[in-house]
Amino acid sequence: MSAATLLRRVVAEALGTGLLVTTVVGSGIMAEQLAGGNVAIALLGNTIPTGAILVVLILALGPISGAHFNPAVSLVMAARGELVWRDLLPYVIAQIVGGCLGTLAAHGMFELPLLQLATKIRTGPAQWFAEFVATFGLLLTIVAVVRFRMDAVPFAVGLYITAAYWFTASTSFANPAVTMARALTNTFAGIAPEHVVIFIMAQIAGAFAGATLIGWLMGPRESRSAR
Repeated sequence: MSAATLLRRVVAEALGTGLLVTTVVGSGIMAEQLAGGNVAIALLGNTIPTGAILVVLILALGPISGAHFNPAVSLVMAARGELVWRDLLPYVIAQIVGGCLGTLAAHGMFELPLLQLATKIRTGPAQWFAEFVATFGLLLTIVAVVRFRMDAVPFAVGLYITAAYWFTASTSFANPAVTMARALTNTFAGIAPEHVVIFIMAQIAGAFAGATLIGWLMGPRESRSAR
């Protein structure tokens, strides 16, 4: 692919990840302001916009970059031969930068200090395992639906994340770039910076486990088409 094509793709990845994080952080701020201390209502107000924006962003930007918006997804796609390895680093950098800019955008809209560090504690074996499970399920979903129902990917991913917000103890970050970006907001969506690394380790492990299992379950393309 040409440099211009790669540039368009990485800008799409930055834009998509940025808008995703703006939605996560911004809806978290709005939900917390309106929920009157009811954490369940605040979480619901954070969940629905996140699932919805994923559908929109994947529909809009998927034809340009593949709509990864997630270093764990890009890494798995490179390992599966669906992303050229030399494009992996530009994708990941774009996703991280875009995500961090998305946090700043959310702060700006709500007249909060742009530069913050989160203090919200999200740690412990249960939360680490929850991130493993969340990303396991996300990659299992993506790989399977890409194979069998490509047109349904935006809806499958949006619905999966909507569900995972509620069935995981960590509220399903499932994304290293989003995790980094959420360390920069001391709001409802935040995660203390010292807890980021182990979340990311759990996410990457879960991503490869999910992709590996579903790859084995589906079997080779040739064997299915020959049936």
